[in-house]
Amino acid sequence: MPSDEQILVVPESLLLSIGELSGFCRDIDRFLGPILASGQLVFRPRGEMESDPSFKQLIPYVILQHVDERGEVRLFTYTRGAGQGERRLHAKRSIGIGGHISQEDAAGGGDLYLTGMRRELNEEVRIETDFAEHRIGLIYDPTTEVGRVHLGIVHRLELSRPDVRPNEEDIAEPAFLSIAELKAERDSLEIWSQLCLDSLY
Repeated sequence: MPSDEQILVVPESLLLSIGELSGFCRDIDRFLGPILASGQLVFRPRGEMESDPSFKQLIPYVILQHVDERGEVRLFTYTRGAGQGERRLHAKRSIGIGGHISQEDAAGGGDLYLTGMRRELNEEVRIETDFAEHRIGLIYDPTTEVGRVHLGIVHRLELSRPDVRPNEEDIAEPAFLSIAELKAERDSLEIWSQLCLDSLY
């Protein structure tokens, strides 16, 4: 991705004015409503924002969940290839699909955030089944270089069938794994996926 891509960010000062946020937070309405209605969301060059923690990049993070015929919850998981935008996450296993909201997402009017979330999802995977969508939490991880500049908005799509195909080569080794299987390989997951796994399952 070009470093001058204009991406949606929120000032850290706005987050701090709402409350303390660290790790996985289920109280999504407390933060997200005020953030989206604040008038303080701005587009800034991605290259600058990757090293400026005074702004947080808003990142939709979408978990694809299927409950099989035995009632076992399975999550779509994949390994991030070298072409994925965030170089600091390459070769990590993930249970979340998502990426930046860009200025192009504002072109058609309507809900900027939702437009960006759906664009990112459609770019990365092809979902060939019905699903129900739920917005379920926020993630902020100030303990790492990459975590300090990103604010994750976690969605869960509950799929009727496990019919998901990668749209990009960089969505590598795709599979639906059980919670037990994911917990057994927890250390290979990126931090956001670990936080979601620990908090939601």
